[in-house]
Amino acid sequence: MSFADLGLSDELLKAVTEAGYSEPTPIQRQAIPSVLMMRDLIGIAQTGTGKTASFVLPMIDVLAAGRSRARMPRSLILEPTRELAAQVAENFEKYGTYHKLSMALLIGGVQMGDQVKALEKGVDVLIATPGRLMDLFGRGKIMLNDCNLLVIDEADRMLDMGFIPDIEEICTKLPANRQTLLFSATMPPPIKKLADKFLSNPKTIEVARPASTNLNITQRLVPAPSSAFAKRDLLRRLLAAEDVRTAIIFCNRKTTVRELNKSLQKHGFRSAEIHGDMDQSSRIAELDRFKAGTVNILVASDVAARGLDIKGVSHVFNFDAPWHPDDYVHRIGRTGRAGATGTAYTLVTSADAEAIENIEKLQGQKIERIGELPAAEPEEAKKPRGRKAKPDQDSPPVAEAPREEARAPRPRDDRPREDRPRARRDDRPRRDQRYEARDTGPDAQDDGGWNGPIPDFLNFTIPA
Repeated sequence: MSFADLGLSDELLKAVTEAGYSEPTPIQRQAIPSVLMMRDLIGIAQTGTGKTASFVLPMIDVLAAGRSRARMPRSLILEPTRELAAQVAENFEKYGTYHKLSMALLIGGVQMGDQVKALEKGVDVLIATPGRLMDLFGRGKIMLNDCNLLVIDEADRMLDMGFIPDIEEICTKLPANRQTLLFSATMPPPIKKLADKFLSNPKTIEVARPASTNLNITQRLVPAPSSAFAKRDLLRRLLAAEDVRTAIIFCNRKTTVRELNKSLQKHGFRSAEIHGDMDQSSRIAELDRFKAGTVNILVASDVAARGLDIKGVSHVFNFDAPWHPDDYVHRIGRTGRAGATGTAYTLVTSADAEAIENIEKLQGQKIERIGELPAAEPEEAKKPRGRKAKPDQDSPPVAEAPREEARAPRPRDDRPREDRPRARRDDRPRRDQRYEARDTGPDAQDDGGWNGPIPDFLNFTIPA
């Protein structure tokens, strides 16, 4: 089946051909005809399957007829992160070459003025993150009562980031008879509840088991030491041993991203970093450097794990095993995209045993081990050891020092208090007594009550 068999317009087919695509992916084959027929849709697909084009392409044809009005977008695409929103905007620019559709991008981290100007001109496609959209809506800069097509992309990521209440509120501002498309890699109960509430008789498309990984990706687990220094050394040896053309290295914490990138650069690797503490312009600049080949290693937090479509990523390294099993699927999905093959390594310490077990349970398959993974640390070893910690059972018993013999009790003194001998400390002269002794000694002089330094002129007398 080709794209021409899906009912797309000639102008759109020409743009797709120029982009280098000839055959649709499974989700595109099933989703595009349903979207063109104006049906609500639930798409469950693993990352890297082309689900972005599965809604972008039919939307361009649907919106080709019609006219936009000021501050009233005709369609809305919700994305969880700025990078994903910018990527969808790039898809519209690429495939909409022969269509005169206007588009606006509403994301945080950039000035609001230009975004408001674009809305006032009128847009056919509005791509937004929920936070910035709600901000502009609250300021009265945008109206959603003319928006007849809603796309909720990466719905499970929206759930993780706490955007579901915002999405529910946005849905109440839209027309009731709109068309709604929901895409997600997993389908947890809150997302199912959201779909049941806001989608009308949707068609469900599932091109892979929820949370499954791409079969083109070779997955491996590598035992790693707990020390951060030794762990970074192991990663550098892996990078040197593998044929790494381009790689993304994921860390759980932003501080780890910064430290690891500095270490790699210090050892001669061409690396860059991206994480949530960077402003939008810096993040885009680093991504552009990576895409252009100026650097071939990108150290990232999970802000870059969802949906980023960077061609030619040969390897993914999980420097830290992800805390949530779903994040593992999205991390390694940055490689092996569009039919290519890729390799994913995960460095596993003794503290990661439970996380790896959950990942394998979610995938329904075991991951190849390189060597023997470190055993989980026993609960006793995890407890903090205080000063009174019990000695190790395997260590030889330590002989206790003999206790001092109890001192004989002091005899009771029945004499009255005034007749008892003074304590030793009372034998020392008090402060005022010491000064009195100084002033009444043999060298003492009458200073007339003067207790400060004696001026020289007082030592002279005027002859009579």
